[in-house]
Amino acid sequence: YQSCCGKIICYGCACADALARQSSQGNCPFCRAPLESSRDERIERFRKRVEARDTNAMYSLGHKYFFGVPQDFQKALELWNQAAKLGCAKSHHNIGGVYFAGEGVEKDMKKAKYHMERAAMGGDAIARHILGVEEGKAFNMNRAMKHFMISAVFGDDDSLKEIQDGFSDGHVTKDDF
Repeated sequence: YQSCCGKIICYGCACADALARQSSQGNCPFCRAPLESSRDERIERFRKRVEARDTNAMYSLGHKYFFGVPQDFQKALELWNQAAKLGCAKSHHNIGGVYFAGEGVEKDMKKAKYHMERAAMGGDAIARHILGVEEGKAFNMNRAMKHFMISAVFGDDDSLKEIQDGFSDGHVTKDDF
């Protein structure tokens, strides 16, 4: 994610961007703005993008607060909630994960499931897989297999493995594919 213009770049471009940063040269490949010279400048650019209601900036800055130094779970959750209200599936996924694990908040499975469902409806394959796992733990194998099939269509290999195991155990048939 480019904090200057809000564009998302592929992994290869991100590697080239990282190399440019190491050499202290280079510009954004999209808007040609000079790269940030410090962490503070990068955070300030993120804040400007957040003010512009950029959900990717909210998600990314929340990620930095959640995993960064210093950590601030409340700021991260606040940013992810803002982005989730604007439809960011990745933010719903992260909020669900936070409530599922009880990291920085009290563990709340009802909220975790709600946010994972929203992330899955937004196209998040991993959230869909997690819902399948939870349905399987509750012995709702039909629902679990449906979640796994949808997730597998989006390319989740773990869900494909679960479908194979479900086929071996008789929970899914060839007709279900």
